[in-house]
Amino acid sequence: MPSSTEQPPSTPETVARVGSLAIWNRKFHYYLGLYLLLFLWLFAFTGLLLNHQWKFAEFWDARKTTNLERDIVPPRVQGDLAQARDLMLQLHIRGEIEWTSGHADARQLNFRVSRPGHILEIRADLDSNKATIQRIDLNGWGVARILHTFTGVRLDDTSNTRDWIATWVWAIAMDAVAVGMIVLVVGGLWLWWERTSKRRLGALVLLLGAVSCGFFCLGLRWIY
Repeated sequence: MPSSTEQPPSTPETVARVGSLAIWNRKFHYYLGLYLLLFLWLFAFTGLLLNHQWKFAEFWDARKTTNLERDIVPPRVQGDLAQARDLMLQLHIRGEIEWTSGHADARQLNFRVSRPGHILEIRADLDSNKATIQRIDLNGWGVARILHTFTGVRLDDTSNTRDWIATWVWAIAMDAVAVGMIVLVVGGLWLWWERTSKRRLGALVLLLGAVSCGFFCLGLRWIY
């Protein structure tokens, strides 16, 4: 009678299934890595830009500012967001709407429209049917930095929500990159475990990585 600690023999079907999954894991690992390659480079490079004040990557001092005045028709719709969208259509402006101040005066509507590379401050006077626009154009370094943090929402400001389709698409793409990275890591763990000769060294590297990550996630709170 076999001991309870003995493993049941693997059937040919089980071996074939595991082998097939291993092959698909390798293929998925390769092609998913290739798809995510430029996204990961983008975030790695822009992360370096955010972490350092390199002179060659300066963008705010190199900005170009233009002030304009345009005639408008007072929006007939109700609500700040609907009125802002109406004015954007009149002014041929596209982007993510950001509220910069409260709407205390019903005849004055102030808001900001931003998209990577451009910031527009709109001040609409609905009595005089005029809108003043301050347009700020950023260089390529500014675009790169904004892409790293461009979400359309702020955790500490519930008045700003995503209202531009491009922002939604970008946010979904970033979610896909995050999920893809999780899949790559899990697939990479499987690939490492398959190589029995690399398990000891891999376990050491994994442990060092866990300790380093744990230091920043947990350890810093105890340092005075």
